[in-house]
Amino acid sequence: MPRKRLLRGAHLRGIQSMNPKIPSYIFYSRICVEVFFVELIRRNIHMDRVKTEAVMQFTAEEDVNVPDSKPDVNAINLERGEVILEEIRPTAGQVFVKGYLGYTILYHTLDGGSRLVVLEGRLPFSETMNVNGVTASDAVTVTGELQDLSIHMINSRKLSIQSLITLTASVEELYDEEAPVGVHGEERVEYHKVPMNVAQIVISKHDIFRWKKELDMPAGYPNISEILWNDVSLRDMQIRPSDEKLLLTGEVQVFLLYEGEGENKPVLAYETVIPISGTIDCHGCREGMISDIHWAVGQKDVAVRPDLDGEERCVGIELVLEFGMKVYEDEKLEVISDLYGVSDEVTSRYYDATLRQLLTRVTGKSKVADKSKVKSGNVLQLLHSEGEVLQEQQTVVPNGILLRGFLKLKVMYITGTDDMPYGSTVEMIPYEYTLEVPGITTEDKYSVQGEVEQLQVSMLDGEEMDVKAILGFSTIVFKTIPARLLNTVEITALSPEKENRLPGIAFYVVKEGDNLWNIGKRYYISVDKLKELNALESDELQIGQKLLIVRG
Repeated sequence: MPRKRLLRGAHLRGIQSMNPKIPSYIFYSRICVEVFFVELIRRNIHMDRVKTEAVMQFTAEEDVNVPDSKPDVNAINLERGEVILEEIRPTAGQVFVKGYLGYTILYHTLDGGSRLVVLEGRLPFSETMNVNGVTASDAVTVTGELQDLSIHMINSRKLSIQSLITLTASVEELYDEEAPVGVHGEERVEYHKVPMNVAQIVISKHDIFRWKKELDMPAGYPNISEILWNDVSLRDMQIRPSDEKLLLTGEVQVFLLYEGEGENKPVLAYETVIPISGTIDCHGCREGMISDIHWAVGQKDVAVRPDLDGEERCVGIELVLEFGMKVYEDEKLEVISDLYGVSDEVTSRYYDATLRQLLTRVTGKSKVADKSKVKSGNVLQLLHSEGEVLQEQQTVVPNGILLRGFLKLKVMYITGTDDMPYGSTVEMIPYEYTLEVPGITTEDKYSVQGEVEQLQVSMLDGEEMDVKAILGFSTIVFKTIPARLLNTVEITALSPEKENRLPGIAFYVVKEGDNLWNIGKRYYISVDKLKELNALESDELQIGQKLLIVRG
C-alpha cells in the first residue's frame, strides 16, 4: 500500500479549527500538502565493478655469482623468468607486495667437456603501491607480469640479471542496481515500461584446477639422467558452463631437453601433445550462462621418476591452473521509464545508473610470417622453438578492436662447432590485427586474450629461419547501457489552480508527435480510459483525429 504523510502548517491548523470540515488536501502549496509515497516493485540487478585500480613498474636487477658447484659459463643458451607473489597486504591508500623473480638459465660450459648446465635462482623484491581508495579490509588482487628479462655474462663466474616487472592491483566489488518493474496501488498512476536486456553477475570467484600426468619415454629414447630444459604450455583451452560446474578441455604441449644416461651423456629433445579435460565445481552455474574466465599456469612441477622397472624413464608433470571466474546471466526485464497520476499530481525522482548487456563473444585468428637471420653460429639442427603473444595495444576502432604487439620467439639449435655446439636466438616479430566486433564503443567493457595456436620454424639455410605462426585472440564484450532508474514517486492532490484549468469534458484534436501516453499525461487520464471512451482497439492515432476526454 502507498505510504502517506500529512504536512500541516500553523496557518492550516488555525483555519481547520474554525471549519474542521475543510479537507486538508484543499490547502495545497504553502499551507498543506497530503503526500502519498508510492511503493515501487523493484528487481535487484547484481552488478560488478572495479572499485579502484593501480599499476606500477619497477626493475629487479642483480649481479649473481655462479655457485661453486656449477662449472664456468661459456655461453648462455636459454633463460626464463616468473614473477611469484608471496604476500599482499593492503593498508589505507597503499598495498604492500612482497615476492621474487624466479629465473632459470640454461648455459653451455666447456669445463670437463662440452655440455649443458641448468642454473636456477631468485631475486627477491618488496614494493609499496599507492592505490587510491583502498582500505585494510579490502580483498585486493595483485598480478605480477614479467615485461622483460635480460641476462648477460660479466665473466665466466658472474652474470648480470636485469628485469622489468609490472604489478597491477585492483579491488572489485559487487553491488545491486534496483530496477523498478511495477507499482503497488497502480490504480492511482499510469506507467510506461521499456524492455531491457541486462547481464547480471551470478558468480565471481577464484579457483584452481590441478592436473597430473605420468609421461613414459618412448622406446628408442635412452633413460633420463637430467632434465635440462622443459616447456609445458596450454593450447586451445575451452571453458563452458554446465549445471553446477565448468567444463574445460584443451591440450598440454610438452617439450623436454634432457641429458641421457650413458658414457657420452647424449642430449636429446622430446616433444608431445597431451589432451586435458576436467571439471571445476561452480555452484549456481547453468548451461547457457555467459562465462568470462581468465586463466594462467600457476605452480608447475616437472620431475623424473622411476618406471615400474625402476628405470628413470618416467616424467611426472603437475600443473596448477589458476582461474578468475565470472559467470553472467542474460535477463530480460521490463523497466518503468515514465509515470504520471491519473487524478493527482505525481513527482518522480530518478537516478543515473550504468547497466551491462552482452554485446558479443568473438574469436579471431591472425597469421604471422617472417624470415629472420640467426645472429650467431651456423645452424645444423633446430632443437626447440617456443612463442608468446605480447600485447602492446588494444584500441577500439569502428566495429572492432585493433590489436598490436609482438610474437616473442625463442629458438634453440645445434651449431655443430666444438667451441659453441649450442646456440639460441630471441626474435620479436610484430603483428597487427583487427578483431571484428560490430557495434563496439569506447565505453564498452572487454579484455582480449591472445595465444599462439600454431608455430612452425624451419631453416631455409644455415643462417636464415622461416617462421610461420597462427595467433588466436578471443574476447567477450559487454555493452555499457546508461539508464535513468526511477527512485521515488510522490502523489499529492492537484492544486486548486490546476484543477480549475483542466476541463471536465473536452474534445482534443491529435497533432503531429502526439500519442495516447502524452495526451493522457497532459489531462490526468489513463490510457485505457482514453481507449474506452473513444472505442480505440490500438494505440495508433491519426493527425486530425478527435478524441473525447472525460475526467473524473
